[in-house]
Amino acid sequence: MVCNGCVPSLDEPLKKVLGGNTAKVMADHLDLHTVGDLLHHYPRRYAERGELTRLADLPPDEHVTVVARVADARVLAFNRGRGQRLEVTLTDGSGRLQLVFFGRGVHAHKTKLLPGRRGMFAGKVGTFNRKLQLAHPEYKLLDDETGQETVERFASELLPLYPACRQLESWNIEQAVDTVLTSMEATGWTAVTDPLPRSMREERDLVPLPDALRMVHRPRTKADIAAARDRLKWDEAFVLQVALARRRAAETELPAVARKPAVDGLLDAFDARLPFTLTDGQRRVTDEIFTDLATEHPMHRLLQGEVGSGKTLVALRAMLAVVDAGGQAALLAPTEVLAQQHHRSITGLMGELAEGGMLGGAEHATKVVLLTGSMGVAARRRPLLDLATGEAGIVIGTHALIEDKVRFHDLGLVVVDEQHRFGVEQRDALRSKGKQPPHLLVMTATPIPRTVAMTVFGDLETSVLDQLPAGRSPIASHLVPAADKPHFLARTWERVREEAEAGHQAYVVCPRIGDEDGAGTGDGGTSGGARDPEDGPDGGSGPDADKRPPLAVLDIARELAAGPLAALRVEPLHGRMPPEAKDEVMRRFTAGEVDVLVATTVIEVGVDVPNATVMVIMDADRFGVSQLHQLRGRVGRGAAPGLCLLVTEMPEAAPARTRLGAVAGTLDGFELSRIDLEQRREGDVLGQAQSGVRSSLRMLSVLDDEDVIVAARAEATALVADDPGLTRVPELRTALEALLDKEREEYLDKG
Repeated sequence: MVCNGCVPSLDEPLKKVLGGNTAKVMADHLDLHTVGDLLHHYPRRYAERGELTRLADLPPDEHVTVVARVADARVLAFNRGRGQRLEVTLTDGSGRLQLVFFGRGVHAHKTKLLPGRRGMFAGKVGTFNRKLQLAHPEYKLLDDETGQETVERFASELLPLYPACRQLESWNIEQAVDTVLTSMEATGWTAVTDPLPRSMREERDLVPLPDALRMVHRPRTKADIAAARDRLKWDEAFVLQVALARRRAAETELPAVARKPAVDGLLDAFDARLPFTLTDGQRRVTDEIFTDLATEHPMHRLLQGEVGSGKTLVALRAMLAVVDAGGQAALLAPTEVLAQQHHRSITGLMGELAEGGMLGGAEHATKVVLLTGSMGVAARRRPLLDLATGEAGIVIGTHALIEDKVRFHDLGLVVVDEQHRFGVEQRDALRSKGKQPPHLLVMTATPIPRTVAMTVFGDLETSVLDQLPAGRSPIASHLVPAADKPHFLARTWERVREEAEAGHQAYVVCPRIGDEDGAGTGDGGTSGGARDPEDGPDGGSGPDADKRPPLAVLDIARELAAGPLAALRVEPLHGRMPPEAKDEVMRRFTAGEVDVLVATTVIEVGVDVPNATVMVIMDADRFGVSQLHQLRGRVGRGAAPGLCLLVTEMPEAAPARTRLGAVAGTLDGFELSRIDLEQRREGDVLGQAQSGVRSSLRMLSVLDDEDVIVAARAEATALVADDPGLTRVPELRTALEALLDKEREEYLDKG
């Protein structure tokens, strides 16, 4: 039953207010379920009807408002009688104008628009059959006594345009909002409580919440819109910051073991054998991490650094400090190739310090073990035992570390490499293996949009490595528009040959593996092909990537070996290969026995071949910004400069080309992640969604309103410190409970 004349509360189901059909469409297609959801479904922009215009002076393609009389109106059939349209002719003495209406409302309009009726009509001026017309205009019929003031007010009124869907147009949403607002205003907004303390509203010159909701939906002036936006942006920022401040306060109460490196212990022994000097940035970041590790509540820190800036070395020193303090450390890597690479490089750097309990092991040595999903039962037995007894101080592994059978003696630190490749649930599962909450360090070169948002909100303590170690070379990046300029692609393969002739090597990356038997050509979900199981979440997911099947490793490797790169040693690498085969191909490439490695994103992170100088990314538009930046970081790791060529068939006007141009234009990973945030949004700051889906933020922009967010954090932190239970601000506590449903609260608890 529709609620007529009742006073809906903000948590009232929409079906009681608007009726079942409308409410179902809003729930299914706009995720709006309650009165509060609808009132917080803000207009995306506002249209102005335009100044009053004589029919003789109508400007094409502009929004206008005219006052005129109906000269005639007639319903015409089209499409062999299956459709109807209403054509209405207006006149104002200076000229004539045609209105046209289509669809089921034709007869309803005809009963109103009778010849002789006078009205105001607003819409965008179009042309059809050389005649000016307004299609589906808005209109208001007038009595002859209606004054000029009413007419001018109609013309200047701001029209809210809502995020809508095919099943529910913006004006339908406007009508629904109007129904709710009318009920609210009739009772003086008694159902709406203001979450902000009066003192805060007055200090920041913010309008009361009911006024803000009224002005955002029914603005009289642009000043109304500005005042409403100021208030509603602050609400979003402040309530979210209170939620995060309470979580930070709760985390400081969690017990954690302080981990301080021993003097003359394993860390000092490791530093003494390093063949190079740490950069100033590595030392600064290490100090920040060690300060956190020395506290008795869990560290929660993001280590952001350019590809090749030395993040892994910083993380290794943190792990050694924890081992020095009697704990264990786990490094979680997204792929087996990367886990194996980390294991080789870390044991290589540590030497005999990684041979604890073994013949030849050094005095302060520990054991460094590897644990991956492809290891057999017998191969896993020893590392599992070493972890349970504490003999292994460091374990490097994939998702296999999360399995129930993995037990730690005393897990003190979890390091997550390329954190965008793991969900919160996976990180939490590993952290739960500690007797007490272990410290957490997450590393990335290009944070995902949600991570940038959390950094802006101040929920992640951040350390930034902005220096490249000595010996790293610059990387030049260029777009190769293969469809527009095919000779650019031919030149791409010439450059690969030139680099190979100079003694260097190249990567060619494709978004799909392909089928060796030729049975399928799809991308692992469309036509029977297979996507690399080790590909990240962005693999093959570009927004314009559905015009043809993605290019495949096996196909491209064959074409290159038989065509433009026939004189070179070309080998494929992908996630469907057995681990031993993958390892062997990587060993041969590292040894210089392979000139060109054609691979999926299995080589995205951790692969370190200083002699590789060229990276060609095929169908680059099908990869995410983070992946492109990571892939590019595989070259330029030695003395010779790197070259990254982004090959695409997207037209120049496509959004994907804009994204690729941004990647080619900067090597700053954090800047790229902000570009990614602008395009994909931040996801749900308080929920599990990564990006590109509905956000907790309806009015606030993470990038444009950073100053508001920072100010709100200061206010929220002070308020929570003074009143942790929010007992003196019950309205704010209510708003917080509405924001934090059970799923989001659990998500925050996991961190």
